Amino acid sequence: MDPEQRRAAKQQMLELMEAGVSWQEAARTAGVQTSRATAYRWRQEARIRGEAALQDGRHGHPAKVLPPILHWLESRCQATSLVASSQLQKELQEQLGVRISISHLNAVRAAHGWSNVASQAGKKSGGSGDQRSAGSRRAAVVGSRP
Repeated sequence: MDPEQRRAAKQQMLELMEAGVSWQEAARTAGVQTSRATAYRWRQEARIRGEAALQDGRHGHPAKVLPPILHWLESRCQATSLVASSQLQKELQEQLGVRISISHLNAVRAAHGWSNVASQAGKKSGGSGDQRSAGSRRAAVVGSRP
């Protein structure tokens, strides 16, 4: 289905929903495969944004971290390597108007060696001491059953 056909099908589905048809029947009639949550999110967006909400807006998988943002991240992470990715995410949004998920930020930081040193040190090692205590707890629970 090309983008114009998809837009028309989405519009038909939303019109049916507004007319009182269930989201499942509206999607089936319009030939749109979607979830309940997405159908209602589209309806809400269409009520707020109108015709603009019908456009998909995606063009393949665009690069999220373009060179200017990558340079900003590099200078920010090298200045303070202990900064949390959630803080970086907030600063990127405020200063550059860019929203990048924390998991994507973590992947970019790891790929470039800009990982948060504090979060690495604070993680549990997962050594045998932790496993023994968990096993002991399991044995105590299992042993207490009638």
